[in-house]
Amino acid sequence: MNLSTPKQYLNLGGCPLLSHTLTAMGACNLIDEILIVIPEKDFDFCIKKIIPQSRLQVVPRLVAGGMKRQESVYNGLKAVNNKSRIIVIHDGVRPFIHPEQIETCIAGAKEFGACIQGIPVYDTLKETDDLSWITNTLPRKGVWLAQTPQAFSAQIIKKAHENALCNGFTGTDDASLVELLGEKVKILNGSRFNIKITDQEDLKLAEAIMGYRALGEHLGTGTK
Repeated sequence: MNLSTPKQYLNLGGCPLLSHTLTAMGACNLIDEILIVIPEKDFDFCIKKIIPQSRLQVVPRLVAGGMKRQESVYNGLKAVNNKSRIIVIHDGVRPFIHPEQIETCIAGAKEFGACIQGIPVYDTLKETDDLSWITNTLPRKGVWLAQTPQAFSAQIIKKAHENALCNGFTGTDDASLVELLGEKVKILNGSRFNIKITDQEDLKLAEAIMGYRALGEHLGTGTK
């Protein structure tokens, strides 16, 4: 973002991004525990500024994150209630996830053991060299863009993270760790609205989606 404020705390429609995400997670009736994994130095800010705007029925617990995403997720896994059978992992900067999509992902994890959301690739895929010259056109059939939430049986995802740690493997998402373990992962249709806000263009798109949703609520229609 090239901003001093971490992207998860940027304002979107009057609330921090993370507050929108927490509101959606808290609206899912199947979730009975929420852990927010953030830098420990942000705990006080989160308690005062993020949680109060999240309209949560469940009081979340704060967990100190690590240097990288995978370490942060592992810290969260170690703090999850041992009675939990299904664990859902979601990016804090995907604020447009819908509670019904979370429920679908959880149902998939119950049935298959591991389930994520994603969208099929529609654009043509090009492979390039280090100088950005195209070297190949890749087939897009069967290729998906992975999203979160990603839901897993507690036993599988904990074992996957421990296995990755032992083997020095770093994945770009949690499903890749489960794949390394030799377990199958089911992917279900997500939503193109479920964007991950990473740069300034994403933030502008998020503002447009917020406006579209507000218009839909005014007209009595909805967007997922």
